[in-house]
Amino acid sequence: MIAEICIRRPVMTGLLTVAVVILGIVAFLKLPVAALPRVDFPTISVSANLPGASPDVMASSVALPLEREFSTIAGLDSITSSNGQGSTRITLEFVLERDIDAAAQDVQAAIARASRNLPAEMTTPPSFRKANPADAPVLMLALTSPSVPLTRLNAIAETILLPNLSRLPGVAQVLIYGPQKFAVRVQVDPLSLAAKKIALDDVRAAIAEANANTPVGVVSDKDRQITLQASRPLANAAQFEGLVIAWRNGAPVRLADVGRVIDGVENDRTASWFGGERAIVLAVQRQPGANTVAVVDAVKELLPSFRADLPAGASLNVLNDRSLSIREAVHDVEVTLAVTVGLVVLVILAFLRRARAALIPSLAIPISLLATCGAMWWLGFSIDNISLLGLTLAVGLVVDDAIVMLENIHRHVEEGMPPFQAAIKGAREVSFTIVSITVSLVAAFIPLFAMGGVVGRVFNEFAVVVTLALLASAVVSLTLTPMMGARILGHGGGESGGRLWLLIHRLYARSLDWSLRRRKLMMISLLATMAGTAWLFWAIPKGFIPNEDIGQILINVEGGSDISFEAMVERQRELNRIVGANPHVAAFSSSVAGGWGGGAVNGGRLFVTLAPRGERPELDEVVKTLRRDLGKVPGIKVFIQAVQNLRIGGRSSKSQYQYTLQGVDQAELYHWAARIEDELRRLPILQDVSSDLQLDMPQAMVAIDRDRAAALGVSVADIRATLYTAFGSRQVASIYTDADDYPVIL
Repeated sequence: MIAEICIRRPVMTGLLTVAVVILGIVAFLKLPVAALPRVDFPTISVSANLPGASPDVMASSVALPLEREFSTIAGLDSITSSNGQGSTRITLEFVLERDIDAAAQDVQAAIARASRNLPAEMTTPPSFRKANPADAPVLMLALTSPSVPLTRLNAIAETILLPNLSRLPGVAQVLIYGPQKFAVRVQVDPLSLAAKKIALDDVRAAIAEANANTPVGVVSDKDRQITLQASRPLANAAQFEGLVIAWRNGAPVRLADVGRVIDGVENDRTASWFGGERAIVLAVQRQPGANTVAVVDAVKELLPSFRADLPAGASLNVLNDRSLSIREAVHDVEVTLAVTVGLVVLVILAFLRRARAALIPSLAIPISLLATCGAMWWLGFSIDNISLLGLTLAVGLVVDDAIVMLENIHRHVEEGMPPFQAAIKGAREVSFTIVSITVSLVAAFIPLFAMGGVVGRVFNEFAVVVTLALLASAVVSLTLTPMMGARILGHGGGESGGRLWLLIHRLYARSLDWSLRRRKLMMISLLATMAGTAWLFWAIPKGFIPNEDIGQILINVEGGSDISFEAMVERQRELNRIVGANPHVAAFSSSVAGGWGGGAVNGGRLFVTLAPRGERPELDEVVKTLRRDLGKVPGIKVFIQAVQNLRIGGRSSKSQYQYTLQGVDQAELYHWAARIEDELRRLPILQDVSSDLQLDMPQAMVAIDRDRAAALGVSVADIRATLYTAFGSRQVASIYTDADDYPVIL
């Protein structure tokens, strides 16, 4: 029998126990810290840009070819796409069992297959990231400077910060909100072109040919070889102004003669702020399943080297740090676990009434928990709220086996048997009982092992942790506890108890006698309790997981569909002023039409970090105050939601809940979407009702007379290309430097 072997070989038992303790301590120190278990669905986000294209064009010519290829990928659970002005974002959500790296390879192959069906005007192919676009960033950084231009800060972000951060383990992507990439913008005057009889396409061709960056060859003789290098390409607006685009009447026509050439930015309809100061904001997003705390720690290790490379006057500031709330939550649960252990030990001491007797089951608690930590490390678990909840619950369970074993041994000692013989006899009598108790408790968690989906992922770890603790407790109770009982328990019956113990015993006896004499009343009380429990279960509000207060708020801003960028910036600045004046806000960043994959001009965002919980009201009160104050700004809608550690689904939304309407007939789908949105707005229990369908943006239709165009020898494709060059902010050339390439936009 295992117990008898351990009793007769105390050195072996002690060494094995010490080994388990050391392994558990090492495992506990190495366990990663997280908010929740790995419950993220493998999600990949695909982005494509075509400046100047309408949402309908993006949907039909970009999103549709890509979705056709994506639909053939194995393990794909859902495809959702969002099409805006010049941008498309497609979110691919896979089943939980799908490996995200293998899925990424399939997505890359699908993009390559679809590329031949995409518009020729797309200068950059679609890109993808292993990230959930609906998930909030784990860390945000802001580059600011009162003297360094934003284009210089953007170059630092793209050439130094972004590449180094993207290579870190667990980082899915680094978004740049409000990018200000340098570009030369050419604004031609159509009247000047017409007067000089120069076509817009001639201007485009001249600019493209002027900045060619092709090799020119080498010259060699029998002694040496020389590499030929042509004149360096044009690099700024001043150099492009003198570019000859045509000859008229024996004189050159330069680019400055037919328009304006300015040093600007690639996208002049986006902006971001840190507080009230213009900034380049970087948002670090983790891969699905990656550890938030580990990602944030890896990023922060690089910050000193980043700051050392910044020019004088520039600063790199840390915004919302998701790891802080996780560390605080885990610390609170760890404190609860320590208090629970202390209370259990005190209860054992109070009822066993002997320090040496209380020591034996008390040791079973830390040893069982440390053994559980070792198994958690081997299984790839983390220290999170769910696993700590399991350990806290297990504290009251792991001590039961040891108490059963010790009480039986102690009974034989009180009867006069020597402790050594009492331990052997007592262990033989209750070993099967301890095993049966453990198996019955483990059986209660079998349904949790069978649960699937996100709920199963969350509670599987809880069930595994409790099961491991119970198994470790059974092993300790069958090995260490009887060995210590044989050596630590003294001879004799021990104390009979004090006055408090006798008082508790008398009160229990009287209450038991009173209950047995009133059996009908006890049965009625039982039935009433069961009925009350059923009613409370029905009446109590229900939800999936309670909302967390991690001290971060995401504010989505929506202006009218016809609002200009300048008007949107003006309103965003007013929102910045209101948020900055709130005493409960510690820091915030703001952006208009920024982020990876582009953004609508009428859309904006604010990422708000609140003061510590002890220095502000409850989160709901802060949100209510901000909603009231921000709602006073005319011409926009504000949607506020608290950032949560658990986010299900791959669609970003302005609200906490989403309802997706699908249909085959597009016109009927649009009709019912508007009606359902109106009906939802009338429900008093709902607020911040919105739709991602925006069809009221003004449009100007160009009616092409195909017969007239054919008579003049002009094709419809030529007309569309000319219109796109004139109004679509078309990139016509690139400026190549040693560090990067910058666009020339016509």
